[in-house]
Amino acid sequence: MAQIFAFIGGLGGTEILMILFIILLLFGAKKIPELARGLGRGIREFKDATKEIKNELEESVKDDSKKS
Repeated sequence: MAQIFAFIGGLGGTEILMILFIILLLFGAKKIPELARGLGRGIREFKDATKEIKNELEESVKDDSKKS
């Protein structure tokens, strides 16, 4: 689990549990699934956009190589 949160830096299990508890208190149990769905949609849109850009770049490289 430490590798998952490596970008946060040195947080232990207790600190992570405290953060999750505070999030639960702030947003309530009913809002957390909605927030997770929104986050999932955002991540999916980001992945789709990066795939689209990658495909466009690959097509332009192929077109450039055909012209040469």
